[in-house]
Amino acid sequence: MKIGIIGAGVAGLTAAYELSKRGCKVIVFEAKPQAGGLASGFRDEGWEWPLERFYHHWFASDGAVLGLIDELGLGGRVFFPRPITSIWHKGAAYPFDSPLAVLRFPYLSLPHKLRFGLVTLYLRLARNWRPMENTTAHQWLSKAIGKRAYEVVWEPLLAGKFGDDYRKVNMAWFWARIKKRSPRLGYFVGGFQAFIDALAERVREQGGEVHLSTPVQRIVVEGGRVVGVRITSSSKQQEASDQLPASSFQQLDKVIATVSPQMLIELTPDLPKSYVSRLRRLQSLGAVVLILALDRPLTDGHYWINLPRGEFPFLVLVEHTNYIAPEHYGGDHLVYLGHYPPPSHPYFQMSKEELLKLFLPSLKRFNPAFNPSWVRDSWLFREPYAQPVPMPNHSQLIPDLVTPIRGLFWASMSQVYPWDRGTNYAVELGRKVASLAMSLHFKT
Repeated sequence: MKIGIIGAGVAGLTAAYELSKRGCKVIVFEAKPQAGGLASGFRDEGWEWPLERFYHHWFASDGAVLGLIDELGLGGRVFFPRPITSIWHKGAAYPFDSPLAVLRFPYLSLPHKLRFGLVTLYLRLARNWRPMENTTAHQWLSKAIGKRAYEVVWEPLLAGKFGDDYRKVNMAWFWARIKKRSPRLGYFVGGFQAFIDALAERVREQGGEVHLSTPVQRIVVEGGRVVGVRITSSSKQQEASDQLPASSFQQLDKVIATVSPQMLIELTPDLPKSYVSRLRRLQSLGAVVLILALDRPLTDGHYWINLPRGEFPFLVLVEHTNYIAPEHYGGDHLVYLGHYPPPSHPYFQMSKEELLKLFLPSLKRFNPAFNPSWVRDSWLFREPYAQPVPMPNHSQLIPDLVTPIRGLFWASMSQVYPWDRGTNYAVELGRKVASLAMSLHFKT
C-alpha cells in the first residue's frame, strides 16, 4: 500500500514512522526546506544547538512523545530542568509555578490563595472533562475561585491568549492545561530539531521517503476516491534526489493531510460543501514571535512570564536561556517575544524592523537598564495557523480524521482537543491516523 503524507511535522512524521514500520510504502511531502512544522528550529553561526522558531518544552506527563523517544532509543537525550514560570502583575514578575510560589504572591489574601489551590487540585484530579465544555472558562473560574482571584490570575492570561474571544473559550480546554502541567519541563539534547531529524531518519531507514522543499499543489480525486497528489519540488530538492520530477503527479492509494483546515480546503476542491462548511467553522489564531539574541540576561532568572492583555505589545516573554544554558548558543541570551493575533492582524504585515521598534521599548519594564545595544541579532517568525479557539461544545464541531473522500485522512492540531496543541498530542494524533489508514480498506 502506497500512502502519501502531506506535512513533515511531528504528526506527519509519526504517522510515517508507524506506517513504514508496518511495511507500507510511505512518501512524505514537506513544502519547507526542513522537517518539524511549528516545532522546527534554526541555527545561527556559533551556536552548538539550533533553537525552536516557536518556544517549546515537554511536561513530565507527556507520555506519548516521551514514549516515542524511548522507542527510538533516544530516551537518554531528554532532560528536565526546573525553570521559573511567572505572571506579571502591578509592574513586576512573580513566580507562580508551585504552591509555595502562590502562597508568596502578595496580591491575593490567604483565603483567596487557599480557594485557588483547592480548585487547582480539583482540576488536576478530575478525569471527566466533557461536562466542562458546556460552559466557558470565564464563567466557571469566576465562580469557582472567586472574582478577585480570577481577575488577578487567569482572566489576564485568557484575554492575552485569545483576544476578544477569551470569554467564549470553554472550560474543558482550560482543564486540560492544568491537568497536564508539571514544574519540571523537558528538552532534547540538540534541541527539538535534533529529535525531529532523528524521527525523519528512522522513517527513511524503514524504507519511507521524506521529500523536503516539495509542496503539494493538489490532492487529486477521481470518482470520490483519492488517487494521488500533484507536487512541485524545488531545484535544490532536485539536486538532493532524482526520485521526483520537478512537477509531477504522484499516484497513491491513500493520503494523510497534516495541514490547517484552510489548507485542506485549498488542496482539495473536491471536498463536499457540507464538510468544507464544518472546516470553516473551526476558529484559530496565528502566532508571531520575535526572537532576540542579547549579550546579557534580560530578567532575573525568569523563564516564562505571562503578560496581561493591553499592557504590552506582546503577550508572553520567554527567556529561553534561563531554561537551557546560553553555552549551547555561543553565549547568546535568547528571548522570545510572542503574540497570538488573528491572521488579519497588522503584525502579519509589519516588517521585523517595525516590530522591533514597537516591542523593544517595553523591555525596560523587565530590566530598567535594558538598551537596544544589547541586541546582537533578531529573527521574526510567523504562522497564520497556530492556536485553535475552542468554543463551548467544541467536540461537536471537530470533523473526523476520516474525510468524506475515500482514502483521504485529515489530522491537525484542531483535532487534539481538549488538549492544547503540542508535539505530545501530535504524536498521539499521528499514531491514531496511521492506525486508521491501515485498518480502513476502500473498494475501487
